[in-house]
Amino acid sequence: MTITDELILDHRSKSYPLGAAPCRASDIASRGWNVLADDLPYPLAAIRRSALAHNIAWMQDFAQRKGVLLAPHGKTTMSPELFRQQLAGGAWGLTFATIFQLAVGVEAGARRAIIANQVLGDADLDGLAGLLAAHADLRVWFLVDSLAQLAMIEQWARRRGFAGKFDTLMEIGVPGQRTGVRTQGEAVTLARAIARSPAAQLGGIECYEGGVAKCDSEHDAKEVSALVHRVTEAVRACDAENLFAGDTILLTAGGSAVFDLVVPLLRTQGLSRPVQGVLRSGCYVTHDHGNYKRFLQLVEKREGLDESLRAALEVWSMVQSVPEPGLALLTCGRRDISYDIELPMPVKHSPRGTREVTGVPADWKISALNDQHAYLRFDPAGRVPQVGDRVVLGISHPCTTFDKWRWLAVIEDDGAVSGAISTRF
Repeated sequence: MTITDELILDHRSKSYPLGAAPCRASDIASRGWNVLADDLPYPLAAIRRSALAHNIAWMQDFAQRKGVLLAPHGKTTMSPELFRQQLAGGAWGLTFATIFQLAVGVEAGARRAIIANQVLGDADLDGLAGLLAAHADLRVWFLVDSLAQLAMIEQWARRRGFAGKFDTLMEIGVPGQRTGVRTQGEAVTLARAIARSPAAQLGGIECYEGGVAKCDSEHDAKEVSALVHRVTEAVRACDAENLFAGDTILLTAGGSAVFDLVVPLLRTQGLSRPVQGVLRSGCYVTHDHGNYKRFLQLVEKREGLDESLRAALEVWSMVQSVPEPGLALLTCGRRDISYDIELPMPVKHSPRGTREVTGVPADWKISALNDQHAYLRFDPAGRVPQVGDRVVLGISHPCTTFDKWRWLAVIEDDGAVSGAISTRF
């Protein structure tokens, strides 16, 4: 039985109709529900199937055209159903941040995985060793950025009698930002220690470029290129000393904002063995209406593209009150939608009792969120939302909308509910 088959929707599932009989996610289309018919309660997180399919295919095609591999970051959605779609679409593997997330991905069928984070605690090392022992065809690389972390891994191996070697990637970091070695000297010293380690082997090098990006092409290209140069120097220095294990060198980078700028690193030439370049973008799968939309407009300009990704994730809400001119309250709040970068934005309006959907006036803005309410401000002299109208909210940064839902409806462009996905946060 697959994870999708095991997803049962019932009265315990937020925004599932309380009086409806339980159903499997795979059977939900047979109910004939449509969001424009108010068949499901609001708020409702939904994914547009057409945009989702487009994004999976578009990013896979981008990677193939650039001659690199794709290991989408699973922490974005933590959805086994989406993991399987990404793998079926051609992804080389998946990326995760924790051993727990890795276990979900392995259950969904991933057999190559990058943990783009440091692994060092006993319980996590126990968990990783257990997964590797249970799945002979599983390959996992995790990040190392210090001699102290390496020592913890080696001490764990001695206490557990672990006879194998973990696959690791050395992380190159950025001063003042998060993890990763800071200098070339530190990098070479650490790489030598990993190469000598009885408990780990060096499979390649990793970096994360998103922290230096500011949504300014000139600035971003300069800063990411500087990071790429630093990482390339470290790769060449380690290769010159034959510190990498295996027949290939794995080089990996790429968030969801300026992923195009790290492609030169992932295609490094002139080394002693072939390079496997792996892009780790995650938010591309649903894209968004704010932060990544702005970044992707710059990617399109740099790459000469007419279009790229499409926003697939949205949260449907209803106008529950218009208590004064210029203010409407929506049935959606912090419990339902992202607000870690910027407030949600109204993107579509559907008047009560119709299946008509239009864009919203430019003056419609969300000014604040409570736990269960969104404050929609508008010009009373223009279009005025009415009680019972539906307002579709777009988001900026999809990750923290996904983790507010245990299931999300999959909808067609006409509003028909055609499927469902689960999340495992």
